[in-house]
Amino acid sequence: MISRARTSLAVTATAAALALTAGLAVTGAQASSGHHEKGKGAGQGSSWTAAWASAPQRPSIGFKPNWSEAGFDGQTLRQVVRVTEGGDRARIRLSNAYGSSPLRIESATIARTEKGAAVEKGSVRRLTFRGKSAVTVPAYGRLSSDAAGLDLDPFESVTVTLHLSGTTGPATFHAQSFATSYRAQGDHTADAGAGAFGESTESWYYLSGVDVGGPGSGAPKRDGVVLFGDSITDGFASSTDRDRRWSDALAERLDKAGKPRPVLNAGIGGNMVLNDSAWFGEKGTNRLSRDALGLPGVGTVVVLEGLNDIGFSETDKPTYKPAPVVSARELIDGHRKLIREARAKGVRVVGATLLPLGGSDHYGKHAAAVSDAFNRWVRTSGEYDAYVDFDKALADPKDPERIAPAYDSGDHLHPNDAGYRAMARAVDLETL
Repeated sequence: MISRARTSLAVTATAAALALTAGLAVTGAQASSGHHEKGKGAGQGSSWTAAWASAPQRPSIGFKPNWSEAGFDGQTLRQVVRVTEGGDRARIRLSNAYGSSPLRIESATIARTEKGAAVEKGSVRRLTFRGKSAVTVPAYGRLSSDAAGLDLDPFESVTVTLHLSGTTGPATFHAQSFATSYRAQGDHTADAGAGAFGESTESWYYLSGVDVGGPGSGAPKRDGVVLFGDSITDGFASSTDRDRRWSDALAERLDKAGKPRPVLNAGIGGNMVLNDSAWFGEKGTNRLSRDALGLPGVGTVVVLEGLNDIGFSETDKPTYKPAPVVSARELIDGHRKLIREARAKGVRVVGATLLPLGGSDHYGKHAAAVSDAFNRWVRTSGEYDAYVDFDKALADPKDPERIAPAYDSGDHLHPNDAGYRAMARAVDLETL
């Protein structure tokens, strides 16, 4: 359960904090069109709420075949995501954060999803960027589209389609989507049918967010919850195309409890608090602002990260070698930096204990000792505003060093679908 570790220090959103929650800054050269909110904090003159998000990564081979290193050339990319907030208009956010050259989007659409690569007839909306149908995203930059009139309900799937008319070079992407994306030759942005989309992958490309808006022009809400972490947050081993990550389970639980709030996933498989990786993204202390605190409408961040920091030095897999041996103090100091950064933006920050790792390739005497020390700190220090105890919630009663068999995906490190639901049940909704 989440403990009310610091109720007296719970953050109250001030007017200054409201100015820091929604916009996206563009880095690199300015593009010819599109919304460039350079230096602009979230919520300034905006009523947008992030309804879906994904953390960008540099192009890499990854665990499954993907198109990131080869990029695209004269193709249409169709991607399906599920929103956790509804509205009567929508916009998309695009990221070229790891692109060394400008990215040309010749046309783009958004529509309600039918099935697979097919979309609901009559729901296709042309997206524009400052009134133009085409846009160039600068190298290392990001931008958002104009609003498109599209009624969306919470938990509805939407399909974003991009026509990439030129050669993109290596593509900024999110490696492990646990959702199918599709590709076709030529321009098929307006197609309702799936016939042209003969190729598929389990990654997202360039798409970093879908925001929704609704009636009213008051101050934007600050009720969004971002889950920040590694592969367990990302949803590793969850069922593909079934939305079974713990972020999905938490959003559904909030809705069933009559307390609906958008829940956004900022996990990256293999990510670490303290060190960068070519495969596993920038370290958590570098990416928190971009991937969590800067999203529109965010009021709470739940941090679950550290297993890779302490576990990569135990494994013999070549994906991150040589891996530094991280102490409990170093890991705790990294989390303290995350706490300070969140509080500086007026965002409530909830910590999480690390899940049991016994029997996994991350397990060893050092990792076990550091995990125990870190979890004690999360439970007893009071430095987080509150905490959720995943270690206890998912532990095997017969062997607390291991994940309970009913929740184990089979690698003794990642939960299965039932385990992700158990994580959502462990959260005290009142303290979010």
